[in-house]
Amino acid sequence: MKFTHRRVKLRFMPFKTLIDADSLRGLLGKLPLAIVDCRFNLMNPAEGLAAYLKGHIPGARYADLNRDLSAPVTAHSGRHPLPAPQTFAARLGELGVGDDTQVVAYDEANASMAARLWWMLRWVGHDAVAVLDGGFKAWVTAGGAVESGEAAARSAHFTPRVDPRAVLSTADLERALQAGTDLLVDARAPERFAGSVESIDPVAGHVPGAVNHPFNANLGADGHFLPAAELERRWRERLAGKNPQAVIAMCGSGVTACHHLLSLEAAGIPGGRLYAGSWSEWIRDPRRPVARG
Repeated sequence: MKFTHRRVKLRFMPFKTLIDADSLRGLLGKLPLAIVDCRFNLMNPAEGLAAYLKGHIPGARYADLNRDLSAPVTAHSGRHPLPAPQTFAARLGELGVGDDTQVVAYDEANASMAARLWWMLRWVGHDAVAVLDGGFKAWVTAGGAVESGEAAARSAHFTPRVDPRAVLSTADLERALQAGTDLLVDARAPERFAGSVESIDPVAGHVPGAVNHPFNANLGADGHFLPAAELERRWRERLAGKNPQAVIAMCGSGVTACHHLLSLEAAGIPGGRLYAGSWSEWIRDPRRPVARG
């Protein structure tokens, strides 16, 4: 499966996976450009907005994981269900994202949150979106300007063109697991995957048949993504001959799983899909099997 995207009419070659701080600095003041601050702390949801107001990349608007990049939680959903495409499109317009806008998303450092916005834009058909490699930390380290307060609002019109193949429901995943042809990759830390530690969800363990590939394996010691060649080597080893379209990425709630899909694209291996509900949705039904160890 490959994402189906619109042709974005930009006056420059769009950035589609990662962008470094120097390249972003060169885009400032050049339209159309929308910078979105995605900093968020799962354990302290107010922290991201507070950090944004204290200091952010000039012109950046803030997108909250719970309010802007997720729908309200239901009795059957995971912790961060996807919003309806039209609802998301309306919010994108408020963030200044139009059909011909280059979008740059960033978070504090490791792209664990920014990748969620990256994937969601790809899901609704917009491919001119990149994640700032190294995040806000890299921007400041590179001497990038910082402004405080809330950036001036600007609006745009965004038309969603959803790729339904990009995301799997729990029922889809159950069918895929029964067929046995796909590769379910869990992006959580090894101890959460094993079920020896679980600080967020009420049930510990993993989906039977999943393999563990922590999202931080995509990063170097400096918090930047590994070179594309090294990412490709690691993913080819993980795929073990399987078609990239066999990859189904999951995590705790469909957020850090997007990090894997971004890294695959950066490595030149597109085609992975997202199990959006992830572990927190899987365990909603106690009849679904759980594996540990």
